[in-house]
Amino acid sequence: MIRKTVFGFKMERTDEALTAHGGLALMAEYSHRVGLAAFADRFLPRPGSNRGYAPSVFVESLILMMQGGGRHLEDLRMLEQERGLMALLGITLIPDPDTTGDWLRRMGDAGLMGLGQVRDALNERILKQDGLTEYTLDADATGVIAEKRDAQWTYKGTQGYMPMLGFLFETPVCLVDEFREGNDPPQARQKAFYESCKAKMPAGKRIARYRADSASYQADLINQLEADGVTWVITADQDCAVKRLIQGIPEAEWKAPKAGCGYWIAESIHTMNRTEKAFRLIIKREEHRNPDLFDQSRYRYHVVASNWPMEKKHAFEILAWHNQRGHAENFNKELKIGFGLEQMPCGQFGANAIFFRIGVIAYNLFIGFKLNVCPKMCQSETIGTFRWRLIQVAGRIVRHAGRMILRLSVDAQRFVTLEEIRCRSVALSFST
Repeated sequence: MIRKTVFGFKMERTDEALTAHGGLALMAEYSHRVGLAAFADRFLPRPGSNRGYAPSVFVESLILMMQGGGRHLEDLRMLEQERGLMALLGITLIPDPDTTGDWLRRMGDAGLMGLGQVRDALNERILKQDGLTEYTLDADATGVIAEKRDAQWTYKGTQGYMPMLGFLFETPVCLVDEFREGNDPPQARQKAFYESCKAKMPAGKRIARYRADSASYQADLINQLEADGVTWVITADQDCAVKRLIQGIPEAEWKAPKAGCGYWIAESIHTMNRTEKAFRLIIKREEHRNPDLFDQSRYRYHVVASNWPMEKKHAFEILAWHNQRGHAENFNKELKIGFGLEQMPCGQFGANAIFFRIGVIAYNLFIGFKLNVCPKMCQSETIGTFRWRLIQVAGRIVRHAGRMILRLSVDAQRFVTLEEIRCRSVALSFST
């Protein structure tokens, strides 16, 4: 009996070595070229017996899964079914989800520290290729919702974690990730976090500019930035002193960038109790269009503090530059949503910290892949677009004359692009 269908085609199963992620081979090749497997085996704790998997087996498998679009440990099973692609990459086994979960829970502080060393070593190689010496650090905390048994409640009223992240705006790799409890306030340990970021910069490169929200409006951090010669712009807390200062600004000093724009700018000099130097306060005033029962004021204000010299940067320019920190929110979204980190796989804080850091490494490798070996047209693409255009490419793996061949179903132009990416990966050079 012939079964009726909407369209007149038949489905049959095949055992041919096919893949739906042909472009993933190029990302894996780049990751291997910059030393992912070697660094993982060098810095992470080794298995307790000869029968245990090497650390690189877990790290590479999880990173391939994340880069390919997997969002849960169970998606490792889908990666295991890509037998032809795994053979092409020389990967003989993919650990199952239960084994991987046990490994995440077993790593502990030593594993987290080792992954930090892996992240730093890879970042050094990625940043070496960009030709820059000075960077802007965007520091920001981001919420990760997780209804786990040990997850705490965040200030946003959700249960989960509150990692602190430091992105280099120009590149933009995640320089430092600090996985924190959900009830750990973003204001905590801001100076220590900045100093950790500073210590992770490769030789010959420095943090020259610092940009953050009001969680960083702290005297000890500002003093350290000044001592390091860093130009900084930070959202200011509107405490009693700042509010008095705003009320004392004469009406004539409020200037609009252009007629009818709906807001005005003024600035003043300010200092905090423990800051060693005075700094600029730039205040943006705009009409309060939707006053509520508890706030009937005519204006609302946004205030940023900065040590940028007046002769080098106008107040309007500083506000515009500070508003670019919205890109840090985009970096957060790309990291969490693009690499499946908006939810955590385990019930333990330590295991989730390991998983999150592996996700950061996967993200950084993608950034390095785009910047170091991909054409310029790919530089601004998100991982979602990248998967659609270059990763999710149908391919057939065949053996011919003793060699494995990946035959890709793409047009001639895209095939040339993929070949150029491979050539650039091979051409990368790193000092030992």
